Amino acid sequence: MREVVLQIPSFEAEQNIDIDVKINGKKRTMHYRVEIIEWEDYDGESSDKVEVLKRVIKEHDKDWQLVQIGIPTDKNIPIMFRKKMEKLQGGYKKSKSCLEII
Repeated sequence: MREVVLQIPSFEAEQNIDIDVKINGKKRTMHYRVEIIEWEDYDGESSDKVEVLKRVIKEHDKDWQLVQIGIPTDKNIPIMFRKKMEKLQGGYKKSKSCLEII
């Protein structure tokens, strides 16, 4: 099993989530970002919501990887990203607060 699901109570326009976990006795800090994409912010650019979503994901900070696309409403859609990890020989390197092994 590679995933654990946590319920986040409410979403704001942008929400940063830091989770500390222990895996095989090693403490790790995972960093997530939830962004709410408002359809009305893209009214003049495209009426196709799929195209808007593709553009937002393509133009997003490359240090973050897409984790989940939430359920869209008529007004918005939540998107979750996770900070990418830099893997080094023998473990992980802390990359701009992405992952720590203690």
